[in-house]
Amino acid sequence: MMTIATPLSLALKDYARRWPGEPATALFEDFLRQAPEAFERSHREGHFTGSSWLVSADGERCLLTHHRKLNRWLQLGGHADGDVDLARVALREAEEESGLDGLRVETAIFDLDRHWIPVRGNEPGHWHYDVRYVVRAGGNEAFAISEESLALAWQPIRTLAEAADTDDSLRRMAHKWLTR
Repeated sequence: MMTIATPLSLALKDYARRWPGEPATALFEDFLRQAPEAFERSHREGHFTGSSWLVSADGERCLLTHHRKLNRWLQLGGHADGDVDLARVALREAEEESGLDGLRVETAIFDLDRHWIPVRGNEPGHWHYDVRYVVRAGGNEAFAISEESLALAWQPIRTLAEAADTDDSLRRMAHKWLTR
């Protein structure tokens, strides 16, 4: 019998084949097997999120958000809220957070990142199992800042890969992009 998690299971296996040796892959596979309800943010231990490595039409820049709640420059993305198609989640979040239209998502997983979200208000600390996809901008790169962001900016990918102050996961994605 096919379960709703099967497409993500297959995508994780494909990712492991393309990026052998990345320790996050096994964590994601285990979490998916152990917690099928983890596509809902109400799952206290943690939940899946979908993010986008939103690249410019020329492939030279990436759109980042200065995240309002976390006060850090990050990729666009958000909660699955029950949607098991995390590529669709990444595309939806990219559209909502950037105001851009004409975006296209690549369906293969680009990167995996498990990170801790600290206690905030009544929300307990929990893990985000962030599945990241390449999203490509079309001809329109004039973004609109959403309520989730303090700012948005197109950043040169090569600079992200080389800068010492770049977030580790952004640097990893920049290196992956440059090796494609």
